[in-house]
Amino acid sequence: MPESTRLSHFNETGQASMVDVSGKPATRRTATASAFVELSAVVLAALPANPKGNPLEVARFAGMQAAKRTSDLIPMCHPLALAHVDVQAEVVGGGVRITATAATVGPTGVEMEALTAAAVAALTIYDMTKALDKGIVIREVRLESKTGGKSGDFFRAPEAK
Repeated sequence: MPESTRLSHFNETGQASMVDVSGKPATRRTATASAFVELSAVVLAALPANPKGNPLEVARFAGMQAAKRTSDLIPMCHPLALAHVDVQAEVVGGGVRITATAATVGPTGVEMEALTAAAVAALTIYDMTKALDKGIVIREVRLESKTGGKSGDFFRAPEAK
């Protein structure tokens, strides 16, 4: 099977394995991921008065911490020295849009770190607001862009509205 069509976390015998990146050059790599937390009008109105604290700020910090712990959560992820992590949480129509960016200089990408940051930030908003509504929906956890590495850059095409 050609290298580009083979799943990288499986060896020749089909056994799951961590990719050996020891021979790859260290280059700058970035990734941005997003998630959407669908909230009712009641929950959105209550965000500023949450007795647990500001859910958006707590979510930002949780996302940053999650990015740093990705290799503890995803078995085949390499522990990375992250050069930068940023998580933003913005109230938009119908909920909260999470955007997480990670960067490193290393032999492997930071897509999983950005995705983990976005997902955990979204879960944190759920945790901090679930007392008001159990019907909260987390959706659209996805990679928006990545730069660097052998596979090249990726930028998600804007969605038609």
